[in-house]
Amino acid sequence: MNLLSAGLSGFALGGSLIIAIGAQNAFILRQGLLRRHVFLLCLICALSDATLIAAGVGGMGTIVSQSKTLILLVTIGGAIFLGSYAALAFKRALRPAAMVAGKTESLSLKAAVLTCLAFTFLNPHVYLDTVLLVGSLSAGFEGHERLAYGAGAATASFVWFFGLGYGARLLAPIFARPAAWRVLDGLIGLVMSALALGLLWSALSEF
Repeated sequence: MNLLSAGLSGFALGGSLIIAIGAQNAFILRQGLLRRHVFLLCLICALSDATLIAAGVGGMGTIVSQSKTLILLVTIGGAIFLGSYAALAFKRALRPAAMVAGKTESLSLKAAVLTCLAFTFLNPHVYLDTVLLVGSLSAGFEGHERLAYGAGAATASFVWFFGLGYGARLLAPIFARPAAWRVLDGLIGLVMSALALGLLWSALSEF
């Protein structure tokens, strides 16, 4: 297999893992609609994925998979965080008029960055996807092909997050209406709640 094929394999896998309705994607979509801190938040998400992918391809996936305590702690912490954000989303859905795209009510830069980091690193699935899955599958490649595979997977994250963040503004006319924000925040609340319950169930099943 040549470098191009290895890179495309990594890109395809990375893209298939990241393109899903999840907490991180929902947050970037919302910030993109508000046009607040879009570049920095997309960069944080993409670089975080790239770092974790590099760690997985470098062999950390095997180490993390052997630490059940670490995975359990991240799972519980993620469930608590997602549950809290779900509550905030439902609260916003009850007052949609305050979240019209043209309004300035939104997270400060510091709060947005911290929230973005929490969505990234308190989500155990990000470790399962990037460090464990992408990392373990990289074992099928050697030398420069493994580097190309990891680079392809990381590139998929950059393409997706920046596409989502800046593409969201194409939906701005729809979200000029408060009812659209009510639907979006309601869906975000449901997604976050489902993810939190799933994480709690996963943690309880370990006992």
